[in-house]
Amino acid sequence: MRYLITIIWALLISLVISYVLTSMAGEELRMAPIFFLVAIFSIVTFIVGDGILKEDKK
Repeated sequence: MRYLITIIWALLISLVISYVLTSMAGEELRMAPIFFLVAIFSIVTFIVGDGILKEDKK
């Protein structure tokens, strides 16, 4: 469940970032770079959350 929520948040954040940047540049909004950002944000979040910040269970 937390992976799905992470992907949804990554999609929303990527959409906002892409919308703002393309609006400032006067370009049209394209979905391919958004999905690329979603993949990067999700993978980094999974690595950081499960690998680096893993809690010690004592």
